[in-house]
Amino acid sequence: ITGLTSNPTIFEHAISKSSSYDAEVGRLMKTGISGEELFFELALQDLTRAADLFASIHERTAGVDGFVSLELSPLLAYDAKKSVAAAKLLHAKGNRSNLFIKIPGTSNGVPAIEESIANGIAINVTLLFSREQYLASAEAYMRGLERRVSAGLSPDVRSVASVFLSRWDGATMDKVPGALRDKLGIAIGQQVYKAYRDMLESDRWQRLANFGARPQRLLFASTGTKDPKASDVLYIHALAAPNTINTMPEKTLLAFSEHGNVTGALPRDGGECERVLTDFRNAGIDLDKLAADLQSDGAKAFDESWSELLDAIEAKGKVLQGAA
Repeated sequence: ITGLTSNPTIFEHAISKSSSYDAEVGRLMKTGISGEELFFELALQDLTRAADLFASIHERTAGVDGFVSLELSPLLAYDAKKSVAAAKLLHAKGNRSNLFIKIPGTSNGVPAIEESIANGIAINVTLLFSREQYLASAEAYMRGLERRVSAGLSPDVRSVASVFLSRWDGATMDKVPGALRDKLGIAIGQQVYKAYRDMLESDRWQRLANFGARPQRLLFASTGTKDPKASDVLYIHALAAPNTINTMPEKTLLAFSEHGNVTGALPRDGGECERVLTDFRNAGIDLDKLAADLQSDGAKAFDESWSELLDAIEAKGKVLQGAA
């Protein structure tokens, strides 16, 4: 384990279903803050502590590993200017070299990613579902670094690109023949991995690397198995590859520690991904439309989780005030 991520759903469960945050919620409310402001105070306390716990890994790996991630308010997802300002503020408040700010890789998020990288802020690009969406985030990363080089600044600004995979299989499980079940997420992962390796071998990237840039690492997300009939370590076995990251839920992590066994790495050339993707198209799956739908649905789910999180904080505050 070399890092940690967070999202509104995780925080909502922790705040509403335990008393661990009660004292701090009560203390902060007495200072007059509430809502988003109160949440980010709580989140930064948690994540800066986590960043400090991972600091030795971060230092030992020269800044490659040991990161923790904090998500921007999903309400900013369609406002690049406000996203950039919020990323600056959280980056400054967190004041940790191993703190990623999460920005969604939507069409509105891409300009905010470029600008934030140009500002020297480490970014975790989230909500990526396809090769094309990944490449848009990689382009934004490189543009941000190129701006730093042109300005005489160091291009050593870290980033990861988080590609969500199991949701592909969840969306197509009942729409394709049994032989294709649980195959789409892995094929997308293989296709993105090939694009990632191609990008790292491009002349454009090599030029940036010569100036001291480090790769935007590929991160496989949503790797907990959704299909009860499939292996609980399906995506861990299939997506092991050099210089990549896999963020997995605790249940999957424990399953892998118990009976996981990686026997090979993802093929550099994407293996059989194009054939598998063609099989899905022939089965009636519009992959381009589904990628857009998954990203849009993911953004909406983040909005809903955010509202539930703020409601949980408000409810907790009322209970604490009533007990005071």
